[in-house]
Amino acid sequence: MFTREMMIDYADKLLIGLSEEEINTLLSEFDVINENMELIDKIPGIEKVEPQSFPTDYTISSLREDKAEESLPIEDILKNCDGQIDRMVEVPKVVGE
Repeated sequence: MFTREMMIDYADKLLIGLSEEEINTLLSEFDVINENMELIDKIPGIEKVEPQSFPTDYTISSLREDKAEESLPIEDILKNCDGQIDRMVEVPKVVGE
């Protein structure tokens, strides 16, 4: 069961401020999820069903051979960049201090 305090604590830890409206929406959505989980728990014999991690059988029949290939010269790659520092692509900063 999720509480308002848990929602606020998790949002703070994830650095995503939540408004009162968003907290109320999340709490009501988690209530629906909990109700559905309780319904599933009431299915006779459910404890005998093996959990599934993938909805279908997933097998890999073959993999290609891993071969080393010649890469492009770094100078040619950097010709397409707006900015570079030594042999690295320079990108604008997108996060705060």
